[in-house]
Amino acid sequence: MKKFLPRAATALALLFVAPAALAQQAPAPAPAAALKDADPALWVVKDEDTTIYLFGTIHVLPSNLSWFDEAVKTAFDASGELVTEIGDMPDPAAVQPLIMKYGVAATGPALADRLPADKREAFAKAVADAGIPAEAFARLKPWFAANQLSLVALMKAGYNPASGAETTLTTAAKAANKPISGVETIEQQFGFFDSLSEAAQIQFLTETLTQLGQIGPEFEKMVAEWSEGDAEGLAAIMNEAMRSSPELSKMLLADRNARWAEWIDTRLDKPGVVFMAVGAGHLSGPDSVQVMLEKRKIKSARIEY
Repeated sequence: MKKFLPRAATALALLFVAPAALAQQAPAPAPAAALKDADPALWVVKDEDTTIYLFGTIHVLPSNLSWFDEAVKTAFDASGELVTEIGDMPDPAAVQPLIMKYGVAATGPALADRLPADKREAFAKAVADAGIPAEAFARLKPWFAANQLSLVALMKAGYNPASGAETTLTTAAKAANKPISGVETIEQQFGFFDSLSEAAQIQFLTETLTQLGQIGPEFEKMVAEWSEGDAEGLAAIMNEAMRSSPELSKMLLADRNARWAEWIDTRLDKPGVVFMAVGAGHLSGPDSVQVMLEKRKIKSARIEY
């Protein structure tokens, strides 16, 4: 497996797993700064009787961004249902068995012993810096440990899972009595990571260890691109990080985007207005949902605002 690019840990850690499922052990986020306007990208797909808005999200955001307004809010208000990656976030009690199934290795060597010898000291330091007991990490699978450490680093940098775009949209949908559904389940998302080879998981974790100090600044760049609606700029940060590994790129981006395009194609047969919100990395780049739609002769249009 080729070496991950410098931003891989940040991109991978936030592309799938719903942060709220992992946030219970993380420290409280830093106080929010002054409110800042953000205008993230929005697309639309439509036929004679169906409209599907495509909105790219970031799963963990600073609390001071004002993005749920203007065209995004107008499209949401006009929609009869909300579709996200996993729908309404399940209760933590329902997530715990999935963590045990996909994120914990009940047998075999402890996690530290599975790492290269020259990475074990960095791993111990990262766990201590996260403020989490070492024994809590001993049986974790490498992919899950990498996600946990990345999330804690982000929260220390002031990023709040409760301010993530999906949380905001889901809360608004419930208040408006809009149906909420998902194109995947959290179990499927956990399964994607768990199905990665042992080598890929170890590489993911060891690269994360070397990048923890950079995660805050790198993620700030992602949020800046998202806030400005620069879809291709965001793709360069999020998606290109995985191009060095065909295994990751195909499984976690291209294949999923193709399935979501098929879902949109099928949904166009049913009248109505849908607000579909998925990770922003899926709506830009050469394997984007829009590209997959084009292969099906379905056009998408960027909404300028």
